[in-house]
Amino acid sequence: MTARTVLPWPDRRLRTATAPVEAVTDEIRSIWDDMIDTMEAMPGVGLAGPQIGVMLRLAVVDASEARGQAIRMANPEILHASVEPRVHEEASPNLPGVSARIERPRAVTVRFLDAEGTPQERDFVHLWATSVQHQIDHLNGKMYFDRLSRVKRDMLLRRARRLSEV
Repeated sequence: MTARTVLPWPDRRLRTATAPVEAVTDEIRSIWDDMIDTMEAMPGVGLAGPQIGVMLRLAVVDASEARGQAIRMANPEILHASVEPRVHEEASPNLPGVSARIERPRAVTVRFLDAEGTPQERDFVHLWATSVQHQIDHLNGKMYFDRLSRVKRDMLLRRARRLSEV
């Protein structure tokens, strides 16, 4: 298990939709282990495959206070989202130093394959739900700032560019 390097924005892979996982294998489990190590090293509450250059529909999420509760997901898809919103300050290790307040559904029901390759349906709320949605966006080639208005997105990207030049 190893913490991997995250891709720097604007690497084109961060804008590319990922391929479905055909089967959960030992190789997939090893990638998940590396993803968890990478997430913990950031530290963060989630990580998606494309953030480390793995172009498969793989994500890990751990929004627990104690840590060590990571959920491994292959091919996650949202089946239901609450109408009640939740606003959270989101960021990405792919674009360090900047963040934005993003509004997303407060709760989601997600279907995915677990570490054994078994289909699961699970409800996520609060920070867990925010992180799962954030990771699914990454799997679809989207970044959190895509949810901002054009003006706010441009300001955020300019600020990130200035920080990277320092």
